[in-house]
Amino acid sequence: MTTVIDVENISKQFKIHHERNQSLKERLLHPKSGSTEIFNALSDISFQVSANETVGILGHNGSGKSTLLKCICGVLQPTTGQIRLRGSLAALLELGAGFQTELSGRDNVYLYGAMLGLSKRNVDAIFDDIVAFSEIEQFIDTQVKFYSSGMYVRLAFAVAVNVDPDILVVDEVLAVGDERFQAKCIDRIRTFQEEGRSILLVTHQADQVRALCDRAIVLDGGLMVANGPVQESLRIFREHLLEDAVELDRTGARAEISIDSVTTPSGSFDVKSGAGIHFDVQMTSHAAYSGNFMMEIFTRGGLLVSRSDAQGSPVNLKPGLNSVGVYLPQIPLLDGVYDVNVGIVDHHGTVMAWREQAASIQVAYSGREGGIVEMGASITQQ
Repeated sequence: MTTVIDVENISKQFKIHHERNQSLKERLLHPKSGSTEIFNALSDISFQVSANETVGILGHNGSGKSTLLKCICGVLQPTTGQIRLRGSLAALLELGAGFQTELSGRDNVYLYGAMLGLSKRNVDAIFDDIVAFSEIEQFIDTQVKFYSSGMYVRLAFAVAVNVDPDILVVDEVLAVGDERFQAKCIDRIRTFQEEGRSILLVTHQADQVRALCDRAIVLDGGLMVANGPVQESLRIFREHLLEDAVELDRTGARAEISIDSVTTPSGSFDVKSGAGIHFDVQMTSHAAYSGNFMMEIFTRGGLLVSRSDAQGSPVNLKPGLNSVGVYLPQIPLLDGVYDVNVGIVDHHGTVMAWREQAASIQVAYSGREGGIVEMGASITQQ
């Protein structure tokens, strides 16, 4: 398959100046004052993206995600290594990047088009589609500096997806728009996938990665710690978040917890649609801990079926081995295999223990209905 993005051993370093004189006069009088530190934002990153592939990039704040995308888009030059692109690229970087705030929305559309090599005639042909998608017709001639964050994202995304790129790069910004516009953007991304385009998607939302991506990359401290199937990368991503939490644990603030296994009394996770199931989650806590139990159920295609309300599921763990029982009185799902993720979160919502695909429920359904859920419809004729 054709490679459209080839990232080869790239690193990016920044110089951080400490106690540096701010004025030119002070720098001339005291040229050696202050100190300089080298910060490695990226270290020896290599991966490829193929045509018709959607790759998610995960990592906590400061992991190097945005720096990596800026290098791929040409906004930054890597200190070492090479990046090769095949085809046209449209980038939707973090809020505030790309548009000239003193110009109107209309002028920015033409400016961005020119940066991508489009003529004025080319932009004229797609301008109405861009404005219609953005839904900000009445503000298109207003300076961008007066736009709300939602308006900015609407216009930026509308431009990026309408310039007909081979590669689309999206960095976090979908979280800014309202839910309806987010759904609209995701629909357009799915259309891009159907058309065989390549997409790089940075997001903190694991649900989006599951639903949209073929593969996921995890960055931590400028290092690539995972590059593989979505579920495996999400597991590693959770583990690295937990390692950060463990650093807090050693101060005595929280308890370190591991989820060991998930079992059923019968030894089987096979269940008939409409029936219930009980399973036990075994975990080890290194100290007494009070938190909340959380559970997610996904289709194998990455669609979220259910997420429990952690605040309504308190648990009190003792040091050593613990078992938490979970009873689902009715599973109204149709035929299929459904993955179960389980975890423990603190009272602020911070994940303290997590296990991806802790169990898989095989649901058997004898009816002829299609979809995911049995609605139990009753049909009467008047």
